[in-house]
Amino acid sequence: MTAALIALFGVIVVAAASFAAWPALAGMSGRTRVAASAALAAFVAVAGAGSYLALGRPALALRTLRGHDVEDINGAVALMVHHLRAQPDDLRGWAILGQAYMSAHDGEDAAKAYQRAIALSQAAGRPIPALYSNYGMALTAISTGGVPDDAERAFRTALSLDPSDRISLFFLGQLSASRGRSADAVMLWQRLLDEIPADSQLHQELVDSIAHLKQAQGGSGPDIGAMVAGLAARLKQSPDDALGWQRLVRAYAVLGDAAKARTALADARAAMARSPDTLNALKAEAKELKLEN
Repeated sequence: MTAALIALFGVIVVAAASFAAWPALAGMSGRTRVAASAALAAFVAVAGAGSYLALGRPALALRTLRGHDVEDINGAVALMVHHLRAQPDDLRGWAILGQAYMSAHDGEDAAKAYQRAIALSQAAGRPIPALYSNYGMALTAISTGGVPDDAERAFRTALSLDPSDRISLFFLGQLSASRGRSADAVMLWQRLLDEIPADSQLHQELVDSIAHLKQAQGGSGPDIGAMVAGLAARLKQSPDDALGWQRLVRAYAVLGDAAKARTALADARAAMARSPDTLNALKAEAKELKLEN
């Protein structure tokens, strides 16, 4: 495997994730949608790549491309199509083709590729949850009205096969929230929170969304104080988390505890002393939060 070919597969996964993630957050506006979409795209890329690795040998795509001059996604699609004409029962190949079509902004053909992969997995007697959730993503990406019925069925099938399927938990939570079923949305997103890193941007987006839904229901939101204390404790053990320090400083400031915010700022500067970019970001954060001039 060459670095270039590995990079190409990475581009396919990330581009496909971005294409799938954007429609999911179309109801948001401006910077909020951009930030949340970026977080979701990263989450989908990691989840999608991990689920594909579970299918077997990702070297298939690299072997298929080896020896060819592929400079763009369309070239990768053409080579995968050529490969599948010769080996139409290659389940892994259809999964890769679905990702490639998504990255080429061809959701319709991506859905068809995933349908073929699903049919092959069913024929083999081993339905694969990730194929259903990726199929649901493809259908959602080309929908003009949120999560369509076929995508909902695909996500629910994925969850029936794997209750921790992250992509399905996210989209079904979004669907429940859009239908006013706040309790269902909170339940699904709470399960998703347990599956993703606590310091990820998507984790924070979900915490905020859950808090908003619970407030709208008249229920109690998550214990923000406990979450902040947990973040502070984690940073003591792993102090090289630049984004974690920024979140901690901002959290204390938002909670109205300027003294702890300034202490966290000093600790962050000490921990990240060798990172000029992080120090500059902390300085800007402190100025915005009026912790210093």
